[in-house]
Amino acid sequence: MRKLPLTAATAAILAVGAALVSPLANAAPTPTLASLPNGAPDIAVASVKAHLTQFQTIANNNGGNRCLGSTGYRASVDYVKQQATAAGFTVSEQSFTSGGKTSYNVLAELPGADTTKVIMLGAHLDSVCAGPGVNDDGSGSAANLAVAAAFKAARAVPGITVRFGWWGSEEQGMVGSNYYVSHLSAAEKARIVGYLNFDMVGSPNPGYFVYRNDAGYESLIKEYFALINVPTEIETEGDGRSDHAPFENAGIRVGGTFSGADYIKTAAQAQKWGGTSGQAFDPCYHRSCDTSSNIDDTSLDRHSDAISYALWALTGPASSPSPTPTATPTGGSCAPVTNGTDVAIPDHGAAVTSTVTISGCNRNASASTKVAVVIPHTYRGDIRIDLVAPNGTSYRLKTESNDSAANINTTYTVNVSTQAANGTWTLKVQDMYSADTGKIDSWTLTV
Repeated sequence: MRKLPLTAATAAILAVGAALVSPLANAAPTPTLASLPNGAPDIAVASVKAHLTQFQTIANNNGGNRCLGSTGYRASVDYVKQQATAAGFTVSEQSFTSGGKTSYNVLAELPGADTTKVIMLGAHLDSVCAGPGVNDDGSGSAANLAVAAAFKAARAVPGITVRFGWWGSEEQGMVGSNYYVSHLSAAEKARIVGYLNFDMVGSPNPGYFVYRNDAGYESLIKEYFALINVPTEIETEGDGRSDHAPFENAGIRVGGTFSGADYIKTAAQAQKWGGTSGQAFDPCYHRSCDTSSNIDDTSLDRHSDAISYALWALTGPASSPSPTPTATPTGGSCAPVTNGTDVAIPDHGAAVTSTVTISGCNRNASASTKVAVVIPHTYRGDIRIDLVAPNGTSYRLKTESNDSAANINTTYTVNVSTQAANGTWTLKVQDMYSADTGKIDSWTLTV
């Protein structure tokens, strides 16, 4: 994230190329395909950290940073291009000038079933010259790389086109993203339905901030954090200071998440999120100590999953579309099904299950399938709930938390549109901690 407010910058494409550094061969671990509550891939924090390790290594091998005009930045560009290509994206490089030096944007695209619409996600790839920039913004760059790989593996042909951008020269005033937006044709600009920005998502004394620029994106991202019982605040520290600004100035909807930079965490925020009050969210912001040790794994994991959750929700059905019903189902065969048999939930024990069977429903389940769950329990934060489809795919409905209230009487909405409705569906419930008891009283599935 840039320290100073947005300044005007002009740039022109140069034919002069910088000396290339061979991409690193080390790829991130294979992305996990476990599901978030809406069916999106659950991003393994190990995959994100593997990319951060590579950014740290690049900085170590190139004078300690990855800043504008450096061999470290050029090597970062090559690494991102290699990883995005390996993930199955069509990758391109865009050069421009900044401060008399050549810099680069990296763009990675996955065509959708509807190519007239594009959803974009981005992060800046450059560091300040003072250090390696592992949190600012290696964290956002790495999270987007991990999300891209997991997304492509789970949804090879999204409903609309997905495009990731890794921006150069953000630290000089969003020069790379400004250049990109200002060089879009009117037709290309009109294709972009929105842009989500992720600048610093692994701060060591973290907060959970959501961009307020668009109500729809704000609500979507807050929805994910609410599902994992993490409170959020509206992001104000980075207004106009990161790569969403050029998109918003061009009339494009923007959103994003942020874990905090040099603002000071208040006592109220420390009580809400943990960490240390009276200290910056990132005490190493723009300093040489912004290294791979300057990362909070929990923040990195939660923010990465929020990116995945939002992207999945914004890109429509998966590449295996629902079959067209031979007739419009009414009543009976596609009607809600309830299992009212009590199942005791052992205290801090193995998962228990309850099943319902759908038959004669001549279509896939929907993107807004409802799972109504009634679980009397003396400490509902102990409970983890999954919906398991007939083919064995698991969808997380509720994650354990520190919610001390009693009982669950909640209807969860889950996107299971890639699953045939017919078959045996399983509600899997597990008590993750000791000292409290409960049971599955009933549950109802509406496909």
